Amino acid sequence: MERIIQRLMEAFNSYHAHVYFWTYLEKLMKYLLLLCGLSTLMLAQPLADRFASFGHLLYLKSAHTEFPHPARDSGHTYGGKFYSTEEHYRDSTVGVFIPKTFQAGKSIDIVVHIHGWFNNVESTFVQFRLIEQFVESGANALLIVPEGPNNAPDSFGGKLEKPGEFALLIHDVLSQLQRMKKIPSARIGTIVLSGHSGAYRAMAFVLQHGGLPEKIKEVYLFDALYGQTEKFAYWLDHSRGRLLNIYTDDGGTKSESELLAADLMSWKIPHLSLEENEVTSELLKKNRIVLIHTKLEHNDVLSAHNTFREFLKAGVLKRAMR
Repeated sequence: MERIIQRLMEAFNSYHAHVYFWTYLEKLMKYLLLLCGLSTLMLAQPLADRFASFGHLLYLKSAHTEFPHPARDSGHTYGGKFYSTEEHYRDSTVGVFIPKTFQAGKSIDIVVHIHGWFNNVESTFVQFRLIEQFVESGANALLIVPEGPNNAPDSFGGKLEKPGEFALLIHDVLSQLQRMKKIPSARIGTIVLSGHSGAYRAMAFVLQHGGLPEKIKEVYLFDALYGQTEKFAYWLDHSRGRLLNIYTDDGGTKSESELLAADLMSWKIPHLSLEENEVTSELLKKNRIVLIHTKLEHNDVLSAHNTFREFLKAGVLKRAMR
């Protein structure tokens, strides 16, 4: 915008101001109208159509998503700004993506990704290239993204902090899909639990008492270990599950990640701590607990290096037949 204003001022101050200015302005207006038209078309295109070549994206409603919740019936204030209940805490949407290559078995494997601050289901799919990375990983599973605090700076996990609520959510989603004839069975298979940023709190309670401890085989933390570390540590100590944690310098997760590494060392629990440029697919596959320090920014950890895809490729999920 500054560049455009500068060009306009240069045009106005030129010798042929009255001619050049209006000619340039006319061209500029046509260009802006074209951009607006393209933007409108892009915004008007539903994400289901946009990702149709990859598979089927659909939206369900569930009474077991994070919100609504009584604790946010009066909204939420953060940093002096108020986030209303109606705008930020009423959405019970669950985004579900079924890849074209998905082959259902006797049970359904799923990846549940919980979004962070200032995001929602649709923005999470787009901003972090979640669907593209999921498809590229070849995972034979469903991708499920439940709505959290909608475009709000809030780590509260709402109903997912309640005992057994995560199990109710997953059963509800798979039952709906079965009734819609999208899957032949609602039997839960392997679960991978993934989350970015403020998702850590809901994830921690899901691991503590979400109701499906034996099904969750892997946990991915994308610059998300801000706290509740004892719950993640307890889960690691009482299960055979895998933890892949990538953290940044300035995201606020470095100290907690280093504290977890120190605790694991003192407890003599095998783990691997390394820099991102040292990571290989073999190291990800062979190590149960991997703590990765990256120089990326907070909102880049999921997609800038396709880390979501690489974690899935090195994980426990079966590959889809091509």
